Parts: sequence; C-alpha cells; structure tokens
Amino acid sequence: MTQPPDRPGMTATRDPAAPAPARIVVWTGYATFFLLGWSMLLIPSLIRDVEGTFARTDADMGLVYLLYSLAWVTGTISSGVLAGRLPRRLLMGGGPALMALGLAAMAATGSWPAFIAGCLTFALGLGLIDSGMNAVFMDLYPDRQAAALNRLHLWVAVGALAAPFAIGRLVAAGVPWETIVAGGAVAAAAVAVVLGTRALPPAHRVDRHRMGTTLGSESDARSRRRIPVPVLVLSAAIACYVATEMGVTSWLVRYLDDAPIELATLALSLFWGGMALGRLVSSFLAGRMGAVKLAATWSVACGVAVIASLVAPTLGLAIACFAVAGFAAGPVYPMIMAIGGSIYPDRSSMVSSVLASAAIVGSIVYPPLMGQLSGTVGLGVSMLGAGLFSFVAAGLIVAGARLDPRRRGVTPAGASASHG
Repeated sequence: MTQPPDRPGMTATRDPAAPAPARIVVWTGYATFFLLGWSMLLIPSLIRDVEGTFARTDADMGLVYLLYSLAWVTGTISSGVLAGRLPRRLLMGGGPALMALGLAAMAATGSWPAFIAGCLTFALGLGLIDSGMNAVFMDLYPDRQAAALNRLHLWVAVGALAAPFAIGRLVAAGVPWETIVAGGAVAAAAVAVVLGTRALPPAHRVDRHRMGTTLGSESDARSRRRIPVPVLVLSAAIACYVATEMGVTSWLVRYLDDAPIELATLALSLFWGGMALGRLVSSFLAGRMGAVKLAATWSVACGVAVIASLVAPTLGLAIACFAVAGFAAGPVYPMIMAIGGSIYPDRSSMVSSVLASAAIVGSIVYPPLMGQLSGTVGLGVSMLGAGLFSFVAAGLIVAGARLDPRRRGVTPAGASASHG
C-alpha cells in the first residue's frame, strides 16, 4: 500500500514489469500543454488592443472572461463524461481542433458578437485538452503522478511565459493582433493532427464485476458514482488557487496600464516564468517534501508575494514580486491534482475532470468580478483579493488531505488495494 502524498520521503516505486510510457506520447503531451499555456495568455496579452478595436471597457472584458470560463468548464466536464465512451485520440484531437476553429473566427471577424462566439469555441477546446491530458499523464505514471504532473504543467508555464513576451513585442512592432491570433489557429490545427494520430493509453473503464465482488455491496457501487468528499474539498482548494492565478494573469497587463506595453507584458511573462521554474524545482522536491506540505506552503508564499507587489515602492520591485508569486504558485495546481490522484488512483478521469472543472470555477467567479470592480474600488483592491485567495487555498489543501480515507486504514471506494 502506497503512502499518502503528505508523507515526506515516502514515494511509490514503479512496477519494474510495467512498460515505460512511449516517448512520443509524452512529448506530444508536453507540446499540447505548451499550446495550452500560450493560449491562456493570448487574450490577456492583447486586452488593450481588443478593447481599442471594439471600443469596449473593462466591464465588457470581464463579461468575456466569464463566458470564456463557462465554455472552458463545459469542455473539462465533457472530457470526463466522454472518457471511455470515445476513442481517446479522437477526444484529445478534438480539443485543439476546436481551438483552431475558434481562433480563426476571432481573427477573421470584425464584430463583437462574432468575436465572443470565437472565444467560446476556443475555450471549449481548451477545456477538453486541460482535463484530458491530465488524465492521460495520470494513467501513464500511476506511481509517479506528482513528478509527472509537475513536468507536464511546466510546459503550460513555458507556453504562458513565451506568449506575453512575444506578443508584446509583435504588437509594439506594429503586427495586427488579428494576425497573431491567426498564427495560433495554425499551430492548434497542427497539434490536432498530431494528437489524432498518436497511440494514447486507453481511458480507465470501471470493471463492474470487480467492483461488485471486491467492494462487496450495491452501496459501495453507488459510492463510486458520487464525488468523494476529499475530492470536493480539493476542488474548493484548486478553485481558490486559480482565482489567484487567473486573477493576476487576466488583469496584470491592464493593472500596469501606465507602463509601456513591452514592460507590462514582460511582467506577465516573468509571472509565468516564475511558475515554470517553480514547477521544475518542485518536480524534484515533491518526493522529499511531500505533495501536501509543498502545495500548502507555496500557496501561502504566493499570497504573500502578490500582496507585497501591491505595496512595493517602485515598478521594478512590484514586477519582481509578481515573478516571486509565480514561482510560489507554480507547483500548487499539479500538486492538488496529484493529491487527488493518489487517493483515487483507479479513477483518474473522474479526479482530473472534477478538479479541472473546479479550477475553472475559480476563473468563472473572480477574474470577471475584477473587471466589474475596476470602475469602483480599482484593480489594486481586486489584486489584493486575488492574493488572499491563496491563503484560503492552502487551508483547504490541508483539510482535503486529512480527509484521505487511508488515514483511517480504509481503502477508498474505487481504489484498488494494490494502489492503496
């Protein structure tokens, strides 16, 4: 029986008889999450230009972020529902295909409603990729989920690091924002083709006969269809974390409105560059420090750094604080995924879909609200709220881990004894 993820120094060992994941599948996953990271920062990096083109306000963009997040969560839920019902390569290839379609519509349209429709299609594809690829890596690395998910999410951060840095300089050089969006559509179409032709591991299917004989009762079978309480608590934690992450991401360039566009987008790149470094470092620390302690401690550090950036006396110091906040935020999302996956290793699609969907709730609720608050209390106060959410996330991470049934010597419904 493996140890819970919050036991420092206790790591699961890989079955030597188990085949190593195909290298091409792993690197395809990394490329997909690089695209995911780039795409996440596309609209926030272009927010000034989009508002100017369509003569829109921060409140209008807040509404776009809300609808965008709703479409994203629809994609993550759909990924969990369709897992096991459709061939995985079809499901995973469909995500970037929808992204390409949405981006092409955004680039080609000259009307605000059509732009919003393109955003919704784009976000639906992002949701399919987000939840689906997390589940793929959980299945590829059942005994090394913490390190594997950190490496996967490292590429989200790398893509998000590259996007604002490159986009800011392209815009400053006079490249139309529509051309930049069209380039993203071409890249997404290429990824769709690659994912649709890869031999991906099959989604885990529930063995009803084994479930009945091993778990022994109809009530146990019903329990598998419910979302377990630890996963619900971890869902609240990941929603609060994303309220911080996407609150800063969505509004940082706008918050630094007095700075040149190159400097404002550089600050956003440094925030995500810090996240990339944090995920790289934590992939080595997870086995020593423990996923729960690592996630909770670094979530608190992220909140402290965000608040420090708001009271920094100079712009340079504020930007440095945002970079530190990104470094601290880096491992929190994949660590929460790993904690949930370690408790329910035979339900990777369920855990990934529920947590990824809950994460989008954080972006549904708070970043759009920041746009509404901008005209009243100002973005500074909204950023303070984003920092405070990190403290709430830390407490919920600890609470969710303490609800792990294995602490009471109980094998969770849906977890085989061999994984414990």
